[in-house]
Amino acid sequence: MIKVVAVFLLPLSLAACGDTWGQRAVTGGGIGAGTGALLGALTPIGLLPGALVGGAVGAGVGAATTPRR
Repeated sequence: MIKVVAVFLLPLSLAACGDTWGQRAVTGGGIGAGTGALLGALTPIGLLPGALVGGAVGAGVGAATTPRR
């Protein structure tokens, strides 16, 4: 369980990569989709549902963050 949590938290910490709102949403969605697919492969959810949920969450988190200057 610790590995799953660690794999999930790392992409969330990187979700704010980008200068504009759109860049952060896109990079967050990509990172979230990859992580969701990985977690979906490790759980009974499956690859596609995991990628869809992860991508949506990642895009939301990326869009909600503000860039650090």
